[in-house]
Amino acid sequence: MENRREFIKKVAAGSAGLAIGGTAFGFSPKSYNRIIGANELIRVATIGVNSRGNSMSGTFAGQKNAEVGTVCDVDERAIPKAIKTILKTKQTQTPKSERDLRRVLEDKSIDAIYTATPDHWHAPLTIMGCQAGKHVYVEKPLSHNPREGEMAIEAARKYNRVVQMGAQRRSAPVLTQGIDQLHKGIIGRVYMAKTWYTNKRKATNLKPGTVPSWLDYELWQGPAPRRPYKEGLIHYDWHWFWHWGTGEALNNGTHEVDVARWGLGVDYPIRVSSVGGRYEFKDDWETPDTQVVIMDYPGRVSLMWESRSSNGRKIEGQDRGIIFYGENGSLDTGGDSYKVYDLDGKLVKEVKSVAEGDDDVQGRNTASPSLGMDNLHVADFLDAIRNNRRPNCDVELGFKSVVAMQLGNIAWRMGRTLQIDPKNGHIIGDKEAQKLWSREYEKGWEPKV
Repeated sequence: MENRREFIKKVAAGSAGLAIGGTAFGFSPKSYNRIIGANELIRVATIGVNSRGNSMSGTFAGQKNAEVGTVCDVDERAIPKAIKTILKTKQTQTPKSERDLRRVLEDKSIDAIYTATPDHWHAPLTIMGCQAGKHVYVEKPLSHNPREGEMAIEAARKYNRVVQMGAQRRSAPVLTQGIDQLHKGIIGRVYMAKTWYTNKRKATNLKPGTVPSWLDYELWQGPAPRRPYKEGLIHYDWHWFWHWGTGEALNNGTHEVDVARWGLGVDYPIRVSSVGGRYEFKDDWETPDTQVVIMDYPGRVSLMWESRSSNGRKIEGQDRGIIFYGENGSLDTGGDSYKVYDLDGKLVKEVKSVAEGDDDVQGRNTASPSLGMDNLHVADFLDAIRNNRRPNCDVELGFKSVVAMQLGNIAWRMGRTLQIDPKNGHIIGDKEAQKLWSREYEKGWEPKV
């Protein structure tokens, strides 16, 4: 905690071969021990630059002693847009263009990769990146399924790479202060966290189509077993199909649940249940638009997440948020600010950030919801590379939050409560549910560490 606070103060004041896809990189862990000096340029490749990746390309390009060396996307239309975003920053060097991420990984001039690819690509690309000697900033969720998340941790440790998951709140100064206050007992023993997310998403109906000339659909599918192309799937609504996405639970719930788990000071649950369904529309969605996930942790602690993807009524006046309940009161946070209440609900303390903002809240700007937190989180990632340390949302921290919600989805798909081993998050005594711990991969694309 102390290292995080000191880093945030500093930044705020100043502002085994790879056996996947048939490609092999002949790197060994010993060859990755180079420590990048404090003033040495870090060259980054941004992969998946349609929306979020476009904005984050600019964020990386705007960092001190950092440069976006390559922009990569299977949609050739996205690349010039991202380059334009980058050249609006202080960066004057035009990045290279690339459609095949495997070529990016072969480029020894690239020190790190950033990925905002679809969920089914997150962990495989993280593993590939570590094996190719690259540090990795991977957007949430870390993985499409729990097993490949475990493999991402294995890869980061084996190849001594910095892997940061895009949970920006971990680098938010005021929120960090609020969590520190929780841990110091500002509301006594904290025994429950309630989290939520609301939106007004519309119906999704897919239909057969022809792959557009601008899209490399084969590479877009990558590790996922092949399915025919359908109009309406790309570039966003894949989120609602289990084959590629993880539903609202991982698409947005990851953010709040990560903070809740951080505040509660818990690792893996002992029991997970979930109810809900696709209630608003009769369409092609496979994941729930209405869902409640409840996770019980050791030490008489509970965490609850509520989602309404297609009904935008706010909870406690906020589109999304977190409330911690303790024996002496409660603490609320939506992003980089917090409020403390006594047991009668009287406000006793409020701390706001200088520039307030929240992911996916302010105008539902999913591309750049909170530029301040993005900048801090990216700066932390680059600082971790330079100082050979673990970042604020290290791969293992990210995994523990992601697997909690993945277990929620598995419980919902099974229609029953899951019993969990609190030492590693694994499902106990349910062979059918355990099958969803991993997935099948397209032949030749199986991730291996």
